Amino acid sequence: MDWTLDKSRPMCPQICEIICLAIANGEFSAGDKLLSVRELALKTGVNPNTIQKSFEELERRGVVHSVRCSGWFVNESIDAAKAEVDSLRNKKTEEYLAEMEQLGCTGEEIIEYLMKAKEVKNERDS
Repeated sequence: MDWTLDKSRPMCPQICEIICLAIANGEFSAGDKLLSVRELALKTGVNPNTIQKSFEELERRGVVHSVRCSGWFVNESIDAAKAEVDSLRNKKTEEYLAEMEQLGCTGEEIIEYLMKAKEVKNERDS
């Protein structure tokens, strides 16, 4: 799991996004124990209070739950994590489309740019 954080964005939402993505992608399964607040704070270089707030936000969203004196665990259903990732994907797509429209692109041109970018990425990854 990549814990690279963007210093220009609030930390709490980024931590929530990374954890949801890891759950949705199968890096964590239902019932798995997450790193402790202290361990994750050390790993990310983020204040433990921020990590605690992130876990509490994920609990509010139904992604994780805490067990007293044991830590934080992925909920038995990972549907909430998948829904969070879908929501993030939709938001990012809408932002991209709005920016491209501000640049004067039509829907067809946006699709062309996406196809070209995908080809370049595939060539680079080969």
